[in-house]
Amino acid sequence: MSWKYRANATLEGLTGYTLTRAGRQRAAGPPKPPPAPKPAPETQRLPGDMVREPVDPAHDRLLRAPVFLLSSVRSGSTLLRVILNSHSEIHSPIETHFRRMTVGFTTEPVRQAMQLLGHTHSDVEHLVWDRMLHRELQRSGKPILVEKTPSNVFVWQRLRMCWPDARFVFLLRHPMSIVQSWHEADPAKRPMTEAVPRTLAYMTYLQEARTHLEGHTLRYEELVADPEGTLRPLCAFLGVEWEPGMLQYGDKDHGAFEKGVGDWRDKIKSGTVVAGRPLPSADDLPPELKEIAELWDYC
Repeated sequence: MSWKYRANATLEGLTGYTLTRAGRQRAAGPPKPPPAPKPAPETQRLPGDMVREPVDPAHDRLLRAPVFLLSSVRSGSTLLRVILNSHSEIHSPIETHFRRMTVGFTTEPVRQAMQLLGHTHSDVEHLVWDRMLHRELQRSGKPILVEKTPSNVFVWQRLRMCWPDARFVFLLRHPMSIVQSWHEADPAKRPMTEAVPRTLAYMTYLQEARTHLEGHTLRYEELVADPEGTLRPLCAFLGVEWEPGMLQYGDKDHGAFEKGVGDWRDKIKSGTVVAGRPLPSADDLPPELKEIAELWDYC
């Protein structure tokens, strides 16, 4: 053992330091970037994920023939929801946003198990969606569920795949009225410069759904002008009798009127159907809305 090694060993044992010869400092290179963080296991999709219809419909679904009310934001969907929820056979809850519910497989064994059992990632999500909505309906004691979260328009294809027996109701409103209502709901955070593109996205997907799905269409303007005349055909489509008490929705409990789960303003809290605003003139229609207004027969 060399004297240098013995000296350093003794010095390190006593002080924690060692001696080294001073030399030329090497130029420091660029720092190495930190390794990319691994995605959290719960955010990883199973390989080969696909959206498909139930493999075993008799056992994969508890909810039968759900109804999805598809509309743009600010189209009067909360008003229609509470009117329908006032029917003795229809349960229409607050916006559940169920499509945002996902599942995570946090270990390799559970991922392996799901694949060996024949489930895609979307299959398991569909089971969760179905169970949650079925529980909501069972708690109401009514036979028909109507779900009305506006962002469902963006996943209309997946809704149709998840529940092949689903029924669809399409609620239209004048495109410029939608824009104005969206802006007025929160003027500071929703400037008019954003109102057209933000709401037009909903309208575009709604029209796409109407093109590809069978269903029943009604208009907000007709609903508030002639509630009974507009609702009778809808009731027939849903397979229920018209009930006059539907229009006294203020007499029933419809859950919270809070921002994020539906309309929350005083108008909806009034408990009665209130007349709509005058229709915008053709001069008030931005060029971006002209096509959708024509498709919906508003100009």
